[in-house]
Amino acid sequence: MKPLKIIITAAAILTSAVWPFLVDAPFFVHIGFMVCLYITLGLSMNLMLRIGQLSLAHGALMGLGAYSSALLVMRLHLPFAVAFLCAGLIVALVALLIGPVFLRIKDVYFVLLTFAFGEIVVLLFIQWVGLFGGSNGLPGVPPPALFGHSIQTKVGFYLFALALALLSYTAVRILYRSEFGAVIRSLDENEELTRSIGVDALRYRLATFCFSSFLAGLAGCVYGHYLTLITPDDYGFWTPVNLVVINVIGGMASPSGAVLGALLLVPLPELLRDAKQYQVLLYGLLLIGFLLFLPEGIHGLYLKIVNRFKGVRVLEQFERVKGSGG
Repeated sequence: MKPLKIIITAAAILTSAVWPFLVDAPFFVHIGFMVCLYITLGLSMNLMLRIGQLSLAHGALMGLGAYSSALLVMRLHLPFAVAFLCAGLIVALVALLIGPVFLRIKDVYFVLLTFAFGEIVVLLFIQWVGLFGGSNGLPGVPPPALFGHSIQTKVGFYLFALALALLSYTAVRILYRSEFGAVIRSLDENEELTRSIGVDALRYRLATFCFSSFLAGLAGCVYGHYLTLITPDDYGFWTPVNLVVINVIGGMASPSGAVLGALLLVPLPELLRDAKQYQVLLYGLLLIGFLLFLPEGIHGLYLKIVNRFKGVRVLEQFERVKGSGG
């Protein structure tokens, strides 16, 4: 099965990279860009869920990445490549500063604390007019330039977001399969037992929080330069809520869940733009349906089908061996 998975993955990546050149449809390219962007954001939330913490600050962290990159390019005239990396590092630094305090708190109290922090950051964007532009935001954000080429088309932004999503997915998957991933998984399952063998739980949680924030900052940077206008309204409460829904519907147990959830949910607001009043209702119905009938998400359903198929094959082999032995 492994060579087949490699072939399917390679074909999917190739198709994802080529289709915008074959179809002259800017609207669908825009949706593809948003899907790729939310894959990265969904992965950043998946990291927090992996350590058993639900963060409602990720919208604000994304906004910090967007504003940081724009200000570094517009005010300090730094190259975009430098501003892009700095945006992620600045957000990771903020996580490093608040993490030792926030991560000592768990359950609903952590959720409320991150919600309050996110609202404070958005309020700072609004009130600090001289730096962030207030409610009007920062207009005229220049397009990114990489290797001497300016990205100004939707296809260019889509390919950039696709590359970021692929790198983020690969990094998160490698992390989960490493010793570090085993430790953070054990912290969520049985923290007392993990602590008893000498593991510094706070250090592992803090590292995960910083990496999660780094990804959110990078995604915010790309989004800000894509819109060319950064406003506080884009980074409020509903952004992290959408990320949680994406992970629940896709499956929180695997980074693939963030991909599947983004592929399903992100196109809905664009495709149902004429029926905007029903978007929240549809989200609610989807969430209730998955929680009731597919609590492990789409990826969990896929695993059940695969395991059942493997079980049937094992049973057939057993019957074949038993028959030949008789």
